[in-house]
Amino acid sequence: MRPIEYIGAAPMKKKRRSSLGGWLLMVFAVVLGGVFLRPFIPFLKAQTDLTSPANVREAMESLRSDGDFGSRLAASALERTQSKVSYDGSYFKIEFPYGDIAPDRGKAEDLIVRAYRSEGIDLQVDVHADIKENFYSYPQIFSSKGPDTNIDHRRVQNLQRFFTRKGRALAVTQDAEDYSFGDIVIWQLLDGNKHIGIIVPGPGAKKTEKWVVHNIGNGPEWEKKLFDFTLKGHYRYGE
Repeated sequence: MRPIEYIGAAPMKKKRRSSLGGWLLMVFAVVLGGVFLRPFIPFLKAQTDLTSPANVREAMESLRSDGDFGSRLAASALERTQSKVSYDGSYFKIEFPYGDIAPDRGKAEDLIVRAYRSEGIDLQVDVHADIKENFYSYPQIFSSKGPDTNIDHRRVQNLQRFFTRKGRALAVTQDAEDYSFGDIVIWQLLDGNKHIGIIVPGPGAKKTEKWVVHNIGNGPEWEKKLFDFTLKGHYRYGE
């Protein structure tokens, strides 16, 4: 028997797909990104330069030359921004008075306590004295059986009540002119938690602006965020 002869187009070899198109697309995306991001690069660099150590020193010198307590407290708060601090809200057993957790750890309240201590006021002592005499005047939300020198001054709600009782409770407004350097502000964050910071001047040419020093998780920072969160308190203590 004779074999059947196949008549038709010869089988073609599958062509290898070129990767050139993909590379061209990637290069185009990078170029396009560079074009759109380029205007923002000077802005980002300027923001970094604004809070440089040199500007911190300049602001501190200017504040200390003013002489009043609020300005000195603001200078001490700015000095805190030069320390590397990992956020830590844990409970620690500490000394009393002038007890503190490790200097490279802390949270928003620790920044406030440390700034005040630089100006000779120990909030650990002051808050404890008032809570000891007026325990039930303070928020009963921590399941505390009585005063606790390890943690009472490290809670925003306690500091807020203390500043209300022993300091001056000032108007909460959206006008920066109503706030002075060294004033304490308390915010309510989106998650419902309270947060605390100190009013300081802006850097360099922005020195007439009202900025804040606070620690919201990245260590002490100098930022223009006075009105970024819902303000719940405005206080002055130690003048």
